[in-house]
Amino acid sequence: MNNDHTSEPGHVAPQPFWRSRYAWGLLVFGAIAAYFLLSEHRAHFFGALPFLLLLACPLMHVFMHGGHGGHHGGNKPDATPPVGPPKSPTREQP
Repeated sequence: MNNDHTSEPGHVAPQPFWRSRYAWGLLVFGAIAAYFLLSEHRAHFFGALPFLLLLACPLMHVFMHGGHGGHHGGNKPDATPPVGPPKSPTREQP
């Protein structure tokens, strides 16, 4: 049984959102809003910029640690050294 619906005759694949005219409208509206935000509220924007940079640090820490495999308790190597007498170096006898 074939579950691939794109191979049916007469089927039209849905258009991605970013290629639709709604996306273009959203993009133009966002560009106009950004222009007025920067032109009318420049002092507020540049005053908040250092705080936005500081906020970016913890956000990048949270969202960019996905490549580590997570922080699960079972996958950590044992960080404590073994308890017992120290091992003495041995020499091999010829």
